Amino acid sequence: MLNEEQTELLEVANALADAARVVTLPYFRNISLQTDNKLETGFDPVTEADRNAELAIRDILAERRPNDAIVGEEFGNTEGSSGLTWVIDPIDGTRAFISGIPSWGVLIGLDDGNGPVLGVIDQPYIGERFIGAFGQASLTTRDGTTPIQTSKRTTLADATLMSTFPEIGTNAEKLGFEVVRDKVKLTRYGLDSYAYALLAMGQIDLIIEAGLNPYDVQGPIGVILAAGGAVTDWQGGPAHNGGRLLAAANIGLHAEALAILSEVAG
Repeated sequence: MLNEEQTELLEVANALADAARVVTLPYFRNISLQTDNKLETGFDPVTEADRNAELAIRDILAERRPNDAIVGEEFGNTEGSSGLTWVIDPIDGTRAFISGIPSWGVLIGLDDGNGPVLGVIDQPYIGERFIGAFGQASLTTRDGTTPIQTSKRTTLADATLMSTFPEIGTNAEKLGFEVVRDKVKLTRYGLDSYAYALLAMGQIDLIIEAGLNPYDVQGPIGVILAAGGAVTDWQGGPAHNGGRLLAAANIGLHAEALAILSEVAG
């Protein structure tokens, strides 16, 4: 049984995801959607949907959790005094969002100072919400809520690996990824935060990424850990502050991949 504070935090997390759904869905696959570029060179898109979803989330937190800190992709950091920090990516996968691909998601993490104790991956268009918190992980759809857990596959030869881009990170990071890639059964690319949801529900087994931010990873880490998975950086340390990430269905598979990444990529 969850205690009173844990129950409240889960209720707030669901309220945040509900609010983001209401804001983002009218923009999705809307040909009138306007996209801005955050970069002078390259392309890092942001839309009105990103900004308005984060504002809606912040409004709820200001009302219901005014003493908690906030880290958000679009509007930066808000200090708090409770020791808890909500880490928000209002639309993870904006490139997918503006392309009409339903692999984007709303990411919500709750960090107690040592990493996420609660995580949400919400896909509003499909209507799937993955929540991991306090040792429990679940998937809620229009048909109800069911528990989820990661897969039991423990060898690279049996594993399915995912990453957002095949040209991952630096040359050293790309090499490390490729060595693991060449040892697994199947490798797929793309899907943004939805890949982490697939790992949490046992559909895939490994995710290897680099160049991440805290708001990219805290929600997914919370879900995967609660579902029985293992997540670290490429040296076996904490990954919740971003950078390099290795997520695996279980500690055995994680150890096999980590041995390669730590040696090859340094």
